[in-house]
Amino acid sequence: MAEGNNIALKNSSAQEGDVQISPRVLEIIASIAAVQVKGVNSMRGSLATSVNELFGRKEFGKGIKLNFDDDKLIVDVYVYLNYGVAVPKVALNIQEQVKQQLLFMTELNLGEVNVHVEGIVPEKTDDKFDSNDLFDDNDSNNKGEQ
Repeated sequence: MAEGNNIALKNSSAQEGDVQISPRVLEIIASIAAVQVKGVNSMRGSLATSVNELFGRKEFGKGIKLNFDDDKLIVDVYVYLNYGVAVPKVALNIQEQVKQQLLFMTELNLGEVNVHVEGIVPEKTDDKFDSNDLFDDNDSNNKGEQ
């Protein structure tokens, strides 16, 4: 199934030639499919991908690990979820989405799609700081003042 680093796709006619896909392409497809699931906040990345994103370079394919076992593709997906979502439901949706997109785009049979939840990201709170009013007397939590 894999020749060198590329994955040869099975086609119906040998006369048309071979089609090979880089594993990087499969990682990108799986990563985009996983991020599109409602409840997924982000994919796990490395320090290098975080630095690249700071400089405006969008990094696709992060949070995906591919393995081949007995001509079956095994995909490991590493995600951070939003706080308050049902983890098993989101994980099942990720599995279905990744399987569906890889089958639709490459016609590869997947052995497994394993979802690893790396963490939960809480909602951002909008505690705005007003530099003009440092000592707000209207604060309801003023303790000791009467």
